[in-house]
Amino acid sequence: MTMARQILFIQGGGAGTHDDWDNKLVGSLLRGLGDGYEVQYPRMPDEDDPDPAAWSTAIRRELAALEDGAVVVGHSVGAAILINALAGQPPGCALAAIVLIAAPFVGDGGWPADDFELPTNLGTRLPHGVPVHVFHGLADQTVPPSHADLYAGVIPQAQVHRLPGRDHQLNNDLSDVAKAIGAGASAVPQ
Repeated sequence: MTMARQILFIQGGGAGTHDDWDNKLVGSLLRGLGDGYEVQYPRMPDEDDPDPAAWSTAIRRELAALEDGAVVVGHSVGAAILINALAGQPPGCALAAIVLIAAPFVGDGGWPADDFELPTNLGTRLPHGVPVHVFHGLADQTVPPSHADLYAGVIPQAQVHRLPGRDHQLNNDLSDVAKAIGAGASAVPQ
């Protein structure tokens, strides 16, 4: 009996995001992946006013429950906090992939923040050998598409996917994300 591959999806921030916005992304991802995947979609604390420390604690709790071969996906501010949490403390399991969607870059050239700043050596602080995918819609009016390039600068191993005509929610179509996850599925033992 084969176990379903775990996907941990970390939502973005803003009032109603979990139930009214990012749930559509999770649905699209599930449809794109098909059978053999289980998406965990926890509600982050105080989604309308994301606190990086509180979200990092919640994310680390979710990471601790993952098994080898899991994929972690973050959207918007959830992606920025997820990648920062992974750089600060790698998970106890072997990840199959890290996926960032419309992630704001917090640091030099990106968004300023008092709470945290992404390290300039981010790529070397991530779990070794884990593929990193950065997806960004070129019609995103919330987070400038140039933030994807900032991530590429600090995560040299990242594969950047620039999607023409896609907005901050990638038009609620994660088929490209599902393809990237599916393409890497056979590379990591389940």
